[in-house]
Amino acid sequence: MITGMVAMFLTGATAARTPEALRRFEFSRTVMAAPMNLVLYAADPEVASRAAEAAFARARALDAIMSDYDPASELSRLSAAAGGGFVALSDDLWRVLVRSQELSAATEGAFDVTIGPCVALWRRARRSRELPAAEELAAARARCGHRLLVLDVERRSARLDRSGMRLDLGAIAKGYAAQEALFAIEKLGVARALVDMGGDLALGDPPPGARGWRIGVAPLRDGVPSLYLWLSRCAAATSGDVHRFVEIEGRRYSHVLDPRTGVGLTDRSCVTVVAPDAAAADALATAVSVLGPERGLALLDGKAGAAGRVVRVVDGAEEIRESARWKTLPVFVPEEHRARPSGSPSSPVKKGGAAEPKR
Repeated sequence: MITGMVAMFLTGATAARTPEALRRFEFSRTVMAAPMNLVLYAADPEVASRAAEAAFARARALDAIMSDYDPASELSRLSAAAGGGFVALSDDLWRVLVRSQELSAATEGAFDVTIGPCVALWRRARRSRELPAAEELAAARARCGHRLLVLDVERRSARLDRSGMRLDLGAIAKGYAAQEALFAIEKLGVARALVDMGGDLALGDPPPGARGWRIGVAPLRDGVPSLYLWLSRCAAATSGDVHRFVEIEGRRYSHVLDPRTGVGLTDRSCVTVVAPDAAAADALATAVSVLGPERGLALLDGKAGAAGRVVRVVDGAEEIRESARWKTLPVFVPEEHRARPSGSPSSPVKKGGAAEPKR
């Protein structure tokens, strides 16, 4: 996960004096089964509280639409209609599915929200620590495929062409919610704000007097970041298996699945993406994880405003790959890490750029 080091997130709200007669406030709730943290600058507690409640309310409303755990959610109702006709969609679900299908086409299926049947198998595998049976996986894969999700632009409706299909928005919903929460804050006149939705960050104007929000880039191994970015008016997200994985029969499987195989990724990697909005950052981070550094960073170079960094283990050492636009981002390296490679304070590091043809 990416951490915003400008804020030590606390339960409830706290305030500190800053320039421009603005005060800093922090709020925290659990939404979408993840910590949702807000940092914002406002003139008084009442304004800050209204903005925070608007953000939390917007995120909760989106959870009620996009949860695949809640059988009453709009997403679950759509999945339940698989194999039938078109189902009319809310504006939010329509926008998310349109963006998801666009990325599916651009990645030739490396990003795919119809992966739900395979996700269900791997959720069970993480609990039982047993691999899905080959026949079960084959049956699940037969119910997946982004071409089986058909969108009707005129009626803003969707059809799942095969019975037993199940949508999973785990790679885009939190990012979309983070961005929408930021919009809700800004609508109330609070421009200097940060929304952290379980590690998906939506960033407004920077804190007063600062060049940006100081954002820690997640390391491959659990620990304190050795590299930071100054960011504002954009979004950031990280995809990887630092915290969410399962080891079965001596092999490590990420919670991120490759839709083309239905199996969890097995190479150790951590992908950080900066993009114009949080839904894009969230989805692109997953897509790059699946595609790998060569194709993944090429994908980012073709997306306006997108940048990325891939850290993975190769022959026992950490290899760092960066997109062309990543090299233009404002970077901060703490003094204690400046004598060491920025990818890892304690491990061997290979460093290269996305422009190099070989890994």
